[in-house]
Order: sequence, then C-alpha cells, then structure tokens
Amino acid sequence: MTRSKFLPVDRNDMIERGWDSVDFVYVIGDAYVDHPSFGHAIISRVLESHGYRVGIISQPDWKDKKSIQVFGEPRLGFLVSAGNMDSMVNHYSVSKKRRKTDAYTPGGEMGKRPDYACVVYGNLIRQTYKKTPIILGGIEASLRRLAHYDYWSDRLKRSVLLDSGADIISYGMGERSIVEIADALDAGIPVNELTYIDGTVVKIKDRDRIYDAEFLPSYEDLKADKKTYADSFYTQYLNTDAFNGKRLAEPYSDHLFVVQNPPSKPLSVSEMDDVYSLPYTRTYHPSYEAKGGIPAISEIRFSLISNRGCFGGCSFCALTFHQGRIVQVRSHESLLKEAEIITKEKDFKGYIHDVGGPTANFRHPSCKKQTEHGVCRNRQCLFPKPCGNLDADHSDYVSLLKKLRELPGIKKVFIRSGIRFDYLLADRKRDFLKELCQYHVSGQLKVAPEHVARPVLSLMGKPEHSVYEKFTEEFYKMNAKIGKKQYLVPYLMSSHPGSTLKEAVELAEYCRDLGYMPEQVQDFYPTPSTLSTCMYYTGLDPRTGQKVYVPKNPHEKAMQRALIQYRNPELYDLVLEALKRAGRMDLVGFGPKCLIRPRRSNEKQFSGTRTDKAPRPRKKKKTIRNIHKKK
Repeated sequence: MTRSKFLPVDRNDMIERGWDSVDFVYVIGDAYVDHPSFGHAIISRVLESHGYRVGIISQPDWKDKKSIQVFGEPRLGFLVSAGNMDSMVNHYSVSKKRRKTDAYTPGGEMGKRPDYACVVYGNLIRQTYKKTPIILGGIEASLRRLAHYDYWSDRLKRSVLLDSGADIISYGMGERSIVEIADALDAGIPVNELTYIDGTVVKIKDRDRIYDAEFLPSYEDLKADKKTYADSFYTQYLNTDAFNGKRLAEPYSDHLFVVQNPPSKPLSVSEMDDVYSLPYTRTYHPSYEAKGGIPAISEIRFSLISNRGCFGGCSFCALTFHQGRIVQVRSHESLLKEAEIITKEKDFKGYIHDVGGPTANFRHPSCKKQTEHGVCRNRQCLFPKPCGNLDADHSDYVSLLKKLRELPGIKKVFIRSGIRFDYLLADRKRDFLKELCQYHVSGQLKVAPEHVARPVLSLMGKPEHSVYEKFTEEFYKMNAKIGKKQYLVPYLMSSHPGSTLKEAVELAEYCRDLGYMPEQVQDFYPTPSTLSTCMYYTGLDPRTGQKVYVPKNPHEKAMQRALIQYRNPELYDLVLEALKRAGRMDLVGFGPKCLIRPRRSNEKQFSGTRTDKAPRPRKKKKTIRNIHKKK
C-alpha cells in the first residue's frame, strides 16, 4: 500500500498531488483509517468524489496551535470530528475511571485526543482562523447538537455548536448534508447564510429569520426544571424522522437561537452502494505501522456493513437520534464485490467476521409506507409488541448469506452484530433461524435480552421476557433438529433506570435458574441523547411524564451488579447486603433456590477483596457449554 493512495496528511503529500492548497482540512480525534467503517473516511471520500480537495489532520496536539496549521487556511473550511466514539465514552468507563487504552490510536495509546474533543478542536482552530467556516460532524457533535445532559460533568450543557465556536453541525450520517454545505460554500454563499440545509444545526441571531419551526423551551428554562427538559427532549425524539420531522429552535437569548433543521433523507440502495464503492485503501495510514497499527481495525477489517438505521427502538441506544429508524441497505452485488476484495487481502483466513449493522437481521424498512411517509411518530415497530403492519421477512438476508458462503475463498460467514430475536420470531417462516444455526454461529450466539423484570424491560423499550424465553426454546430445538450443540450467551445490563434492588434480585434469580454467571456485566451508561439518559437525569419517563426510580449511588450500583455475579466469592458481602435491603433473606441458605450460603461463624468478613489468606473451596465453574443441559 503506497502513501499516495491516502488523502494528504501533510504539506508534502499535498505537493506530491500537485495541489497548492486544500478545500477542506479534516481534523479528527481518531487515527486516520481509510476504511468505510470510519466516518472520517466516508465523508472525506464523498467530498473527493465531488471534486473537493481534502487534507487530513489526525489527533493534533490540542495544546499547540501550529498542529492545525499543517495545510494553512483551507479554501472552504475546517471539518471537525471527535472520531468514531464520543471522546468521553472513549476515555472513561461508566464509573468515570480513565481507560488504559484507546483502540482508535496507534498502538492503543491513551491520551492522544482531548476530553470534549469537538469543543477543544473547534476553539483551537478559531484561535488562529477567526473567520474560516468550521463544520462539526461525527457521533459526538451529532448527539450533542442541542442542549443535553452530560454525565461526566453531571450537568446540562449547551449545544456543542456554541461551546466549540463552530458555524454549523452536519448531524447524522452526513453524506447528503456535507456535499450541500461544500457546494454552497464553493458557490460563495457565506456560512452564516446556510440556515436551510436538511441534516444540519445552525446558529441564528434574528428570530424573524427562523421559519416553519417549533420552538423548544429556552436553555435557561431547561436548566431550571427537569420536567421541562424531559418534555423538550421528547419533542426532539418525535422529530428524528426525515419525512415528518419538524424544524426545531432552541433559544439561548433574545438574540441567539440554535436551530435544528429536519434530518437528511435516507440513502437509496444505489446511493449506499456508491458510498461503499469509493476508493478506500481499507486500512490505516502507513505512518502508524511503527507503533503497531490501529487496534480497532481488527474488529472490522473482514466484516461487511450491510445496513444502517434501526427500528428496534431501545431506550438506551442513540441510533434513533443519529442514524434514524428507517433501515437503509446495500445491494447484494455491492456486498459480494466487497467480500471478493476482502478474500484477496493477504491476512484473510477465509472467515467473514460479520454481515450486519446496528441490527444484523434488518434488511429493509419495517413497513412499506416508511420510504414515502416516514416512521410513526407515536408508535414503535416492535415495542411493546410487533406492529400489525410490520414486514417481518428475512428472505433477502438469507439469500445474501447464501451467496456470500458460496464465494471462492470463504470458509465461514459469521453474524456478530446484534440479532433482534423478537423480529426473528415475528417472521412466521423459520428459514433464517435454520440458516443462522446451521452456518453462521460458531458454538455461541450472543443476544441481548438485557433484563428479565417487566418494569425495567418496559423502560428499556425491550419485549417481555417471555419473548426471549420463546426464542431460546426455538433456538435449542433448531440446533437439536440439525444435530448441533450451540449455546446462547445473554447480554445483561444492571442499574438501568427503573431497576430497584427488587428487579436486580429477579435478574440474579434468572441467572441462577439458567446456571450461568456472566464474567462481565454492563452497568447502564448515560451517554448523550438517549431516552434512558433523559430518565437518568430527570427521574422521569419523557414518554409518559411518570416518575422513574434511578439507581445513582455507586454502592447501590455495585450491589446490583454483584447480584448478577453472585457466585463470585469476592462479591459475597455486597450480595448479602443487597439481599438484606431487598428483604430477600430467603435466598441465603442451603436450598437449591438460594443464591449464597450463610457465612460460618468463624469466617472472616471481607469487603470487595479477600482479607484472609486461607483459600476457600470453590465449586467448579460452569461453562457456557453446560448451562443449558436441562434444556
């Protein structure tokens, strides 16, 4: 792979191309990876395909203004993205502890981007280039485009557009809006006049210039009252559809308004194909080789992105705000062509790691009306039960998977993106379940019931636990029918809004009955712009206005997590305390339904870690291959 195939990363690269300047400088918090799984690669290649010159500045030193002056002043503007992840999620665990590695940085090194990267990069640029247009994009800007709760500072923050000093946000996936912005700037239209482009957020100083908009409460009102914020957030949630979403205006003063234009229209199949057929080098920049490359590429290098968008509607997921609920797909031909390219890569061993997207088994909009009229504003496609108009059909996905399996050089095609099991069950045919079990699982299939308690599942936007139980029954029946022994590994979440110790105990009892203790449990993480995060901040369900219990105390959250891992002897004290507080001491004893045994009178107490030196006898750990023997 030669350096010239990448977009310029310094002035020498620019000169080698015969350029005297660039139209756009793209400043990113990630390393430069020219692969369509990285947002900066897609946007830069889309702009290139429309004739624009783009230079890349990856992970600049935010303490040095010279680091963003590599190309000089761009002709049209700066593009700024924190990277494939929100910089705060990238840096901190849910317990707000600093992570040790960054998969999007050479060698996995942590600390190569700042906290709140969009804000820091935007201000760094503005210090030198006072009037050059700055366009924010990517997941961080997209999900912080209006006033939002910030978990890490535990306060309501203004739109990132204001704090960053930027001029405009291209939110969502951005292929349409970024070209419109570029063409308008190229035509000589001042950036402050670009107030009309779908898929953008802009600043407007004169209220009279805001037309056809629904006004949200002011930022001061949002800070003053959490109920007001919950109502405002739900208004935003109802206006995330490209066909029926309204223009929204959020006042910050009498002379400053942040205006969110309606989302960009979904891409057609041919437009999706065009995006993924651009001349990506499909790897990281060679300058990173000395540090061991970019760890994140191992997850996606031999995977295929077949769709985007999700009508699953999970409350803790930001996809509704970022990609929307209308599923967009690539053609079979596009995916087969990319698969053939993958088979020719030198390290390919014959295994496609994944064929999917946000949800693997969504290959078309949930009903036929969506591509003309959009999604329903006040109804979900799968929750609380599948809509009567739902088009639950896996035939296209099954056909695609068969074609991929038949390609020369491919030994096996895995599905590792999430399988929406309630959608699978809604398809009366079981062709996909058979294909899945027979060809696309390697011993274990990870699925996400998340919880078992009805109140928590309802707030999560997930189906009742009986639906998951039905899926497990059919999964094991199908494996028995085809003569395979394969197992389900459930993802579980602790401390979601609505989960008291009572519901946490219920989840622990489910793990007991299953005979399974997960090695890792995900605490709910309040990331920007999700329904669940709104619940976490306000203590209200924005859909109904009803109060919601929110576990925030770190000790209680530790107890909820410990209950799911009750077999771990180091968590005994936490489990015992949780059972006492929940009034469930019936689960302490020697019976088959008990979670823990009473502590012997001569046994030393410990908290969190072992304090005694004598080893305790431990039962043989159950493996995932043994947990369903009763079935």
